[in-house]
Amino acid sequence: MKVYHGSVYTIEQPLANIGRKNLDFGEGFYVTDIKSQAERWGLRLGSRLMKSALLNIYELDIDRVMSEFRVLKFDEYNKEWLDFIVANRNGLKKWEQYDYIEGGIANDRVIDTIESYMIGNITLEMALGQLAFHRPNNQICLINQRLIDACIHFIKVEPIIE
Repeated sequence: MKVYHGSVYTIEQPLANIGRKNLDFGEGFYVTDIKSQAERWGLRLGSRLMKSALLNIYELDIDRVMSEFRVLKFDEYNKEWLDFIVANRNGLKKWEQYDYIEGGIANDRVIDTIESYMIGNITLEMALGQLAFHRPNNQICLINQRLIDACIHFIKVEPIIE
């Protein structure tokens, strides 16, 4: 499976244990199988850092991942996804029991719903009702360095043109 990582750096050897711990799927190396989404991430980072955006392209051995590693996959925005995101954002580190996590992003389109639910302004049912209107994008968090070393192979990097 081809996956992408938008950045301002060429990343030939990704690392799992860099980054913030309280992200949606935890501390890991984030990729997506949606090229345009990775390009948006790269452009956003490049704009913030005033650097040129780059698209890192990899081949991910998904068959090996699924057969040898601890995998969690969310196919939709649902109660399990919401509970997982909220727990991780609250520092509970639910992600630590997995090597690979894939699912929707708590991005600008859905973050208001998540934050309203987290602070108690809306109920679970209301949050799920609002999330039902959004089709998830896709993010993949590679948490285990052994998985990264064995299953993700750098292909090339190319500039992202706005």
